[in-house]
Amino acid sequence: MIEDNYNEDADELDDSGEEITQFEHYRFTADPGQGLLRIDKFLANRMLGTSRNRIQAAADSGSIFANGNVVKCNYRIKPGDEITVMLDYPRRELRIIPEDIPLDVVFEDEQLMVINKPVGLVVHPGHGNYSGTLVNALVFKYQNLELYGGNDPRPGLVHRIDKNTSGLLVIAKTELAKINLALQFFNKTTKRRYVALVWGNLAQDEGTIVGNIGRSAKNRQVFTVFPEGESGKPAVTHYRVLERLGYVNLVECILETGRTHQIRVHMKYIGHPLFNDDVYGGNQILKGTTFTKYRQFVENCFKLIPGQALHAKILGFEHPVTKNELIFDSELPSKLEELVNKWRTYISNRELD
Repeated sequence: MIEDNYNEDADELDDSGEEITQFEHYRFTADPGQGLLRIDKFLANRMLGTSRNRIQAAADSGSIFANGNVVKCNYRIKPGDEITVMLDYPRRELRIIPEDIPLDVVFEDEQLMVINKPVGLVVHPGHGNYSGTLVNALVFKYQNLELYGGNDPRPGLVHRIDKNTSGLLVIAKTELAKINLALQFFNKTTKRRYVALVWGNLAQDEGTIVGNIGRSAKNRQVFTVFPEGESGKPAVTHYRVLERLGYVNLVECILETGRTHQIRVHMKYIGHPLFNDDVYGGNQILKGTTFTKYRQFVENCFKLIPGQALHAKILGFEHPVTKNELIFDSELPSKLEELVNKWRTYISNRELD
């Protein structure tokens, strides 16, 4: 039997540094000699510590799959079956206060909504952020929907982006959409492209960064790359240089996996931290001259944005009901565009000198 137990695209941190997830994922392959057995009994024998009631609830909500198809508890396992299970984590005792917070809605129907998240908006409540979050806004907007009627601190969330990262997020409005979208992120079938401003001039126009990502042993609040794979979780980031601006480059990053801080950690790993990333060293002047005028220019650039220069520009997925492919593209936020333009002007003037 092959068994995997891991969390894909659900990894995240609240501001206390605690890792939290949307779903707990399991994947099993039945042995060639596996006898016919109800799937709930099969899973109970392998998911030690997980109650039959929790397995039953997962089946009732359509969260147990055999060979990619939803099955109920009476399904009988056959040799070679690929079994995937998604379990909701127990809800925390946290009262979510509905708040009328404006959202930039890009698309919406009965199943889901896509928003363009601004810089500074925290996605869900956590330590130090119990109000003013995206979830507070969602609970206000959808307080009549069943999915948002409880006290779940992450209703409808199937992925996230950091507080100071802007860009596209898809949010489920029904249980069916939540399960379906979460499975797409789990199976890596979604399309996600980011635009980042990074320090330095990359040697190649495009490339791929491969390296396990896990918590730093020195500081549990940050992540690092384990190149030999002895720790952390596999992570792959593809990048392409969009524009070379002297001491910084504008790049496109395509995620093959979705680890916490993946782009920020991988770009630092290859020596090109994101501009103004105060967690991974990008808030220092890492490239350029020693002239006072240049230092002042960079400091002024830092002041334009509150954190890392990163925007989730493109998001694509299959609609959970219609099965149509949906792809959304968003413009860079005004401050990030202004930042890029400042570097364009600086480099242009420098080349004229």
